Amino acid sequence: MALKLIQRGIHEAENPIEVSLREAFELRKPQLNPPFSLKVLTQEEYSKINKALIFGILSQSHLAKVHIKHLHAIITDGYGFFTCILVNIVDELYPKLLDSVKIQLIWVTKEMLNVLAIGFDKLLVVILRQIVGGDFREGNLWLCLEMVTLFLANWDCLLEEEPLVLNKGLYVFLRLLADHYRVPSTPMVDALKRMEVEFCVRLLREHFPLCLKIGRDLIRLLQDLVHIPEFKSIWKDLLLNPRQFRADGFEDISQIYRIRTSSLYFLLRVTPEMETKLRFLLTHVRLGSQKRYQVWFAKKFLGVPERETILTDIVRFICCSVRPSSEITQPDILPRWAVIGWLLKSCRKSYIEANVKLALFYDWLFFDETTDNVMNIEPAILLMVNSIPKYIEVTHTLLEFLLIVVDNYDIERKEIISNGVSTALSTIVKKGIIGSLDILTRCDMISPVLREMLGKMLLVMQSSHSKKLGSASVTHDISPPIHLLPSSLGSQHPNSVIRFHQGDENFKEKFEIKVIGETSLLPPDELHVTSCSIGDKVPLKWMKVSRKSLKSRSCILRTHCRFLQSLLILEIDSQVIHMNPRF
Repeated sequence: MALKLIQRGIHEAENPIEVSLREAFELRKPQLNPPFSLKVLTQEEYSKINKALIFGILSQSHLAKVHIKHLHAIITDGYGFFTCILVNIVDELYPKLLDSVKIQLIWVTKEMLNVLAIGFDKLLVVILRQIVGGDFREGNLWLCLEMVTLFLANWDCLLEEEPLVLNKGLYVFLRLLADHYRVPSTPMVDALKRMEVEFCVRLLREHFPLCLKIGRDLIRLLQDLVHIPEFKSIWKDLLLNPRQFRADGFEDISQIYRIRTSSLYFLLRVTPEMETKLRFLLTHVRLGSQKRYQVWFAKKFLGVPERETILTDIVRFICCSVRPSSEITQPDILPRWAVIGWLLKSCRKSYIEANVKLALFYDWLFFDETTDNVMNIEPAILLMVNSIPKYIEVTHTLLEFLLIVVDNYDIERKEIISNGVSTALSTIVKKGIIGSLDILTRCDMISPVLREMLGKMLLVMQSSHSKKLGSASVTHDISPPIHLLPSSLGSQHPNSVIRFHQGDENFKEKFEIKVIGETSLLPPDELHVTSCSIGDKVPLKWMKVSRKSLKSRSCILRTHCRFLQSLLILEIDSQVIHMNPRF
């Protein structure tokens, strides 16, 4: 039986990479057994023997040690060519590789790390990209376990030779941990979670300056892990004792907010195959003809409900890593905002929808024109504007989310976030992405409550800009219409807020349910806490609120904790509202 690397269908053409490797193996097969020739090889002979040895190592596990000794004997380029071929195999073929070949691939990767082969860091990164978010099948969990084991086993070596690989591993495993803690417990999953926690906590505690290179998305990832005891402790120190991390100059979490996350990190959570398909959608598909491509993409990558968590990663990738060229920014090519709108509508779970919205707006919250790219914030504003009037509910829900996040994401640092969003809006107008904000502030289809909230924010923005310019005037484009400005600061709909607190006099935390929009749907009947669980100085883990008659589909809970702010989405189920934490 002929040796092979990949499993292909009956009608599927042979892969040129596999063909090239197999032909080299067949041609050099007599030379692959001891005793090995010691003659000096030409460049062509050298490349052929490297290809032959790779094919032999991956397809003949029983002879892998013989082949690797042969490789060590003939190497003249620091394993650079050999590693480059391995990178191409992982990038192009990994999903199709036979299970036995995948096992050999990890084995030879460890060998390349042991000899510090040129390009071993790139090899580790491309393998990390093959770990699929939301995929809880045994093969994917196995790959994740193998990689975190490799990182822990080679900690000192990686820290000395390629510390940024550890940094990228942190980004990947923090993101995967959020998924793995939603999986039913099994021995394999439990072992994987323990090792992921060990790796992430060790790097955060011992080498925090290295972790800071990730930027603001480090905080976004940590939010989803606050319920894990080890990360709860990290959150306490981030907020109350930042010097515990022994990072020179680090004194407040707001310093992380100001560090833009490089687009390279967002590639880590999108597989090469998925990246190729997304780039095809955004460069070759015409607007109006995208439906069949979207159906194929959803079937291929989002078919299983658990895979829905990857939507957050896709949105961050599109916003921060995809840059349409001048040839692509034609009106007939499918724009980024349209793809994101489709992905947003694909969300079936409320917490995933909230995460996707946060991913879309995250750079808005801390936007700095001197360091951030306006292209990162472009999709969100275009999605809101272009959804009027046909998909006004999209505009409504996104604007509502943005305004609530400004008030509630981090109350202690609200001014930073407010300034970030204000700067984002003014930059959007200044760069000509939209002509004016009037399309939002004067749209009668948008809730008056939301328009009033937006008007307040624009008024603050106008005041702030006036102070900076030493003048009372601001450009017309960012000035709110007079009729939208609040008639009295702090005025609220009489039924819009229901306050409650636990009866224990020692209970200091207060909570507020704020209903945005049609408040008449939620009459101010008495609410009472039937059960709650609150960690030490951290947000609610969970709680339930009962009410005799429920007529509203959903509402927003704002938790006013002294040390950390959490935005929770309420899902109504019969007579109980279940409140799931944002982080």
